Amino acid sequence: MDILTFIVTVVVFTVSGALAPGPLFFANVARGVKSGAKGGLVFSVAHSIIEFSLIILLALGVSSVVNVPLIKLIIGIVGGIALIVFGILQIHRSISTKPTQTKRRWTKLENPFLIGALFTGLNPYFIFWWLTAGLSLISYAWDLGLSWAGIIFMYIAHVWMDYAWLTATAYLARKGTNLVRGRGYEIMMIIFGVILVFFGFCFLIDSLNRVCILAMAKQQF
Repeated sequence: MDILTFIVTVVVFTVSGALAPGPLFFANVARGVKSGAKGGLVFSVAHSIIEFSLIILLALGVSSVVNVPLIKLIIGIVGGIALIVFGILQIHRSISTKPTQTKRRWTKLENPFLIGALFTGLNPYFIFWWLTAGLSLISYAWDLGLSWAGIIFMYIAHVWMDYAWLTATAYLARKGTNLVRGRGYEIMMIIFGVILVFFGFCFLIDSLNRVCILAMAKQQF
């Protein structure tokens, strides 16, 4: 995977995850009704601190086993399967459910930084995503040959979308605009779900090809 393809991959993964409604998103909208873009920016900072800490911890593990082919194969296969599952679930939710209305009780929480940190760190979907699909991104970032610089590069390509989306939705919530209503949004999320499934199969096929190469190499010896 070259750098340009990697950037596109990271951005697609980020968009499909960032735009999907979840606890952090709805809490951000609820707070945005009061504080606008400023509240969204605080949510983004809290989210990025928790997320970057998790990425560093995962990258430390990847760096210690980056030259072990079996570990890389497992990461690729698990990540590919996870992307396929996430994509299918996203398509299913977009077709069968309506966007949940913002819960009013979240508007009573006064500290957006604390809310952003809690709804990020205690979100099982977020943690599981980074332990599976996200770990594949970290592995590919390391494989670019940039080691820790590749990890930082990957995170920059990822995190700006979180800041843009959370800040924009908080601002628009202040203006009384709801971005998650309408057929257009549902179609967009279905498209990103299909793209996730596609990338998942690509990751899976690439990993299985590596298995075949390793098996052939063993037979030669």
